[in-house]
Amino acid sequence: MTQKNPRNAHLPTKEQVRTFIDESETPVDKREIARAFNIKGADRIYLKKILKELIEDGHLERGRKRELAPAGALPSVAVIEVDRIDKGGEAIARPVSWQEDTKPPLIYVLQPGRTQAPGVRDRLLARLSRQKDGTYEAHVIRRLEASAGPVLGVYTKTGKDGRVQPTNRKLKKEVIVREENSMGAQSGEVVLCDILPGKAYSLPEGRVTQRVGPMDDAASLSLIAIHAHGIPDKFDEASIKEALAAKPVSLGKRTDLRGLPLLTIDPADARDRDDAIWAAPDDDPKNKGGWQAIVAIADVAHYVTHGSALDRTAKERGNSVYFPDRVVPMLPHELSSDLCSLHENVDRPVMAVHMWFDSEGNKLRHKFMRGLIRSVASLTYRQAQDAHEGVTDEKTEMLAKEVIEPLFGAYASLKKARSKRKPLDLDLPERRIEFGEDGFIKAVHKRERFAAHMLVEEFMIQANVSAAETLVKMKRPCMFRVHEPPATDKMIGLHETLAEMNISFAKGQVVTTETFNRILAQADNEIDRELVSSLVLRSQSQAVYSPDNLHHFGLHLQNYAHFTSPIRRYADLLIHRSLIAALKLGDGGLKDEEALEFSEIGTQISATERRAMVAERETTDRFTAVFLANKVGEIFTAKVSGVTRAGLFLSLDDSGADALAPISTLGNDFFNFDQEKHMLVGKRTGRVFRLADRLAVRLREVDIVTGSMIVEIEDGREGGTPPSRRTPADRKGKTGGKPPARNPVKKKKRTTPKGKKRAQRRQQQE
Repeated sequence: MTQKNPRNAHLPTKEQVRTFIDESETPVDKREIARAFNIKGADRIYLKKILKELIEDGHLERGRKRELAPAGALPSVAVIEVDRIDKGGEAIARPVSWQEDTKPPLIYVLQPGRTQAPGVRDRLLARLSRQKDGTYEAHVIRRLEASAGPVLGVYTKTGKDGRVQPTNRKLKKEVIVREENSMGAQSGEVVLCDILPGKAYSLPEGRVTQRVGPMDDAASLSLIAIHAHGIPDKFDEASIKEALAAKPVSLGKRTDLRGLPLLTIDPADARDRDDAIWAAPDDDPKNKGGWQAIVAIADVAHYVTHGSALDRTAKERGNSVYFPDRVVPMLPHELSSDLCSLHENVDRPVMAVHMWFDSEGNKLRHKFMRGLIRSVASLTYRQAQDAHEGVTDEKTEMLAKEVIEPLFGAYASLKKARSKRKPLDLDLPERRIEFGEDGFIKAVHKRERFAAHMLVEEFMIQANVSAAETLVKMKRPCMFRVHEPPATDKMIGLHETLAEMNISFAKGQVVTTETFNRILAQADNEIDRELVSSLVLRSQSQAVYSPDNLHHFGLHLQNYAHFTSPIRRYADLLIHRSLIAALKLGDGGLKDEEALEFSEIGTQISATERRAMVAERETTDRFTAVFLANKVGEIFTAKVSGVTRAGLFLSLDDSGADALAPISTLGNDFFNFDQEKHMLVGKRTGRVFRLADRLAVRLREVDIVTGSMIVEIEDGREGGTPPSRRTPADRKGKTGGKPPARNPVKKKKRTTPKGKKRAQRRQQQE
């Protein structure tokens, strides 16, 4: 029971004042407190005293305009940022400025009718009302400029304070970090910092929230992408517990495939092995020259069941993310690299499809089963290719004739059917980062591509088609891999670009994959083919996951789904579950409630896939920049891959690295940008730079933080000729390859009446 003040019984106690302030929805000032307790005149001195004591005791804080609120409370008006949208569609925000060590209180954004609902990372100026449970309700006053979110960058000490250079190339301003907000960061460290409220036109000020690691450590390069894109890289305790509890599978009711010599073929640096293959001639006399093949895929659905902790985390991640030095897996290591990985000479559970093809590679029929395999070997693409070409090693010597050659024999038939189908045939080599034994980058190569790559790829496509066909036929839920035809506006742009490369592509035609293959066939050499492949790829629609069967344009297939990589793609796991339920293959099948979420899940995993692609590309750029940082000043051959007002984008031949030649480095001239023809034309010299030009360039700058590189054009083209001195007339053969003669300056005719009279008199005299 609260005791009254003995001297002034009509005045409130300290506890009563504190309770009043605690229960107020917004901060209050001294006048409001006095009014609430009817405190007048000299009694205000007493109120001032107990308020001072409450502040000194740490129970209250004084805010703006001398308002008082409980310690840790938010002001009545504040800038907030939407953190997430809950399942009910309600926006939940957090204060932009929060100095406490504890988590900030939840802020529920009230949504007035007819106004656009706020989205994640939207910043709002809002009036806050504190609720009895410690949460807040926010009444939006107005929207502010959207926040770029926490900034990841490299910290540099500058005197007492420091600055952070953002790793995101789009963020042009450095961030000032006061010493008290630095968390003790040292120069050269990668840090994550929140932006503090400040003036719009000055450098932003930030507070370091995490020290990631030193920039010169290769491990930090991947961590930059992980943090920048919000990629989950830690598993919760429940998921780890489930993974640790998983056990090997016995045969049971599974089909025993251990007598067949299935094997895996993967890159040398593969982190997981989720597919095994086998092929042999079809023994049916009615199918002369035909083949049978089995594609066996890790039975992830046995271990990852709907609604489990592993399922929730796999759905959240959507896919594994592969960096040059590490993988951020969709599933914990105990599954992704062990029980669900088809290692050689150990029993592993699989979902398998047995397929039969005729001599022309046309699929006759297929059958799915749940089985148990024991891979006879884990080969690299190089090993499989060498064995096919007669160069065997200790592992492939016994497998070459009976196991490897039938695989290539079946592929030869499948290739015939592929040729008739005419899928999009792009030449897009990948960059491979090679590490030395010391862990440092040894080289950057274009990844080699063999017939063995295409063999495995075609086997996987056939298995994916079989999965989609089965689910379509049985009218069961399917997460299709959809690739729609390219948009018309992109085709117009591609036509204009290819015209400058003397590649014919008629405007307005109905495009098919064969149309693009004819374009690619016009490329003169391998370098040109890579560039044209890149241009064609940019013109394509983005492939996505969807429960609606909108077909796959690029592969020229009516029914297509991803079935072959459930270790690293959630979409494939859903296909496995749907097949299990449709074919009654035991436990782990798709649930009805799960099928209802296919549309939402498709949108989500399409987004996580795009996130992974961007993160992987950015990291490869940074690793390449680290490798080339010691080669500043050296000369490289390159191909112009883009032309803008700012300069030329180039791709270095050896490494595939991207670089920019700013327009200021192109020569002592003023260059006009011809957007339609993708050219820069010198106004004084007539010098032309255009798409697909081969140039010699000198590496001038390397920025490891952003992964960007600056080059300058050398005064000498590959082969000794000056770079890009041709004009449009040169290309048509009108000047014999020489610079055009300067045109004589023509005097303008006078157009004034006086000028006309002089001209008439001159004519009369003549």
